[in-house]
Amino acid sequence: MEQEHKLTWFKNAKYGLFIHFGLYSLLAGKWRGQETPGLAEWIQNDLEIPPDDYAQLASQFNPTFFDAKEIVRKAKAWGMRYLCFTAKHHDGFALFDSKVSDFNNVSASPCGRNFVAELAQACQQEGLTFCLYYSQAQDWHHSGGYRAYHPNDPAAFEAYFKQICLPQVRELLSNYGTIGMLWFDTPMEMSRAQSLRLVNLVRELQLNCLINGRIGHGLGDYLTMADNRIPRQALLSPWEVPVTLNASWGYKASDQNWTSPALVLEKLMKTVSRGGNLLLNIGPRGDGSIPEASAGILDRLGEHLKANGVSLFDTSPAQEYVFEFDGLYFTEKPGKLYIHLLNPERWVGKTLSLYHMRTPALAARLLASGEELPLRVGKDLEGFGHWAISLPQTLCSDNDLAWVIEVDLEGSPFEVEALL
Repeated sequence: MEQEHKLTWFKNAKYGLFIHFGLYSLLAGKWRGQETPGLAEWIQNDLEIPPDDYAQLASQFNPTFFDAKEIVRKAKAWGMRYLCFTAKHHDGFALFDSKVSDFNNVSASPCGRNFVAELAQACQQEGLTFCLYYSQAQDWHHSGGYRAYHPNDPAAFEAYFKQICLPQVRELLSNYGTIGMLWFDTPMEMSRAQSLRLVNLVRELQLNCLINGRIGHGLGDYLTMADNRIPRQALLSPWEVPVTLNASWGYKASDQNWTSPALVLEKLMKTVSRGGNLLLNIGPRGDGSIPEASAGILDRLGEHLKANGVSLFDTSPAQEYVFEFDGLYFTEKPGKLYIHLLNPERWVGKTLSLYHMRTPALAARLLASGEELPLRVGKDLEGFGHWAISLPQTLCSDNDLAWVIEVDLEGSPFEVEALL
């Protein structure tokens, strides 16, 4: 029961903002004229940049356009319910005031700003749940930290774990108010005992702080999917998928392969209708500004959620429909079923015919406008429940990503009739 209570906010939230930001943002995917073939935030590892050379970037890091209040306001306008920020990524550079290492933005950078503190305050003021990403195993700066695709020394790692990781997690959970979740990443060769020590520290300092699945050894409070990988069906356990808007997570100037608002919405609906949360990433530039393309995508999606968010937040995944139906997703609340129709231009003036619907429907309306939709409820020729909903004759520009139909139900939960 206690665990269920801790997860309540998370399961209701559905949609969060991930922010990858750090020294790698300055490089924008290039080091001394060479472009990294991989992810921007992995450039130090992938291009074998010596730690001392990479560390010199800190003296240039002065992101004057990073505005925590504006970012949080945008996140709310985009429909997000929580925000997760990279307090320390694999490069080991902390974006908070750390007393256990000078390799942090307050001590080593000319701006001297504490970005974790700024975001924590902004989230508190705007009512967003504040969460933090922390790379617990990989650290390419501090001696003993693991480094992917390189030999690792377990004894050296234990020293790093005691001297850097555990003290910095203590700082994060002691100095910035309530933290909704710690988002760990790539546990690599950490032992179960080490992961458990980290879990126990979190529990000691903030009992209700959630721990994501990448703590390792099955010790997380919920499942974390592989990057950009959405399960094909609903899961019994609470889960979350981190998703990028292009290919990289940190800012990469050459990566202009942006996901369209329609496709992002489809990913969101797949996720929510299957019981999960979507943690959607932006990568600010080195000066702190948000790329216009990513802001434009999220602005567009935010407009849809402003009109239709009730069908997403605080909902449950409805019983899976028995037939293949491209672009159709269900969510529900007690007495309500929400039918999400993507690519609504295909449906203008047509009738949505749904078979094997066990629960009778009482009324249907277009959620965004409140327009009542003619509804016929009965039996098909085989005796199974059938709904026929007449769809609008026109498509409005403010509702062209998807139509959301709110259906009043005669009884809960919503049920479909199985194929026997």
